[in-house]
Amino acid sequence: MISIVIISKDEPALDGTLGAVTHAAGAAGLPYEIIVVDASEGRLDAVAAAHPHVRWTAFTPPPGARVTIAHQRNAGVRAAEGEVVVFTDAGCLPRDGWLRRLVTPLLDEGESVVSGLVTGPEGHDSLYDADARRRAAARYLPECGTGNLAVRREVFDEVTGFDETFGYGSDVDFSWRVQDAGHRIRSAGDAVVTHDWGDRRRQLRRSYVYGKARARLYLKHRGRRADLLRREPMVLVYPLFLLGLPLTLWFPYYPALLLVPAWRNRHNGPARVLADHLVYGAGVLAELLAPRR
Repeated sequence: MISIVIISKDEPALDGTLGAVTHAAGAAGLPYEIIVVDASEGRLDAVAAAHPHVRWTAFTPPPGARVTIAHQRNAGVRAAEGEVVVFTDAGCLPRDGWLRRLVTPLLDEGESVVSGLVTGPEGHDSLYDADARRRAAARYLPECGTGNLAVRREVFDEVTGFDETFGYGSDVDFSWRVQDAGHRIRSAGDAVVTHDWGDRRRQLRRSYVYGKARARLYLKHRGRRADLLRREPMVLVYPLFLLGLPLTLWFPYYPALLLVPAWRNRHNGPARVLADHLVYGAGVLAELLAPRR
């Protein structure tokens, strides 16, 4: 049994996702179930009615929880009956052969966790797509999200699921803990779902919350900090640059430091790369400077 878990909160694009996932799952020729964990308080009842084969779970956020991504995914797995759990997101559309290609390394090759590819729609290039192409070429990954992920249920239970203290970033935290438990993350670059990343404003908002999440991850996983500058220099470089902006009062050419990353990204749209990284750095700072509970 393959349990496909999708979470949602006021996302009408879920309708298209459910239709496409149902088609892809049927084409795979494997027993499956689809579970939706919905926090929309009834506002997507029409979508639920259009897909009666889907197990629909209404989710009520716990008191004080504003972002419930981790909570909903854990609830979906608790409701699941399959030995393999597959995650994708509302708004994602699988391409032909998606499910079979995603779970084959689990079913036939002894893998524990498999991460597929998430790209933008045809003809829409973004910074995320460039990263996706790099990931597609790898056999194993250092981390992964949950937009296109398959995991053995026993592995999920072993690491006790997603950390519900996270707003964003619980997926990467999950993948790091999976690795700490001795499992590798297999890449399945031919198992593809597409996702509309939204307009530029939405992408910048995503960069900000990703920056906050990354800081939160390193606050929790202290053992990974030693290799931070080599693996993820932007987590340090851009927050430090933003902290140094007052130096412009005495050194007017201080912002010219950005010419170095602009040149390195001259083929990827230097303006959008710099904007993305600066907003990401602002998110890192916001998390680090926030009062700790």
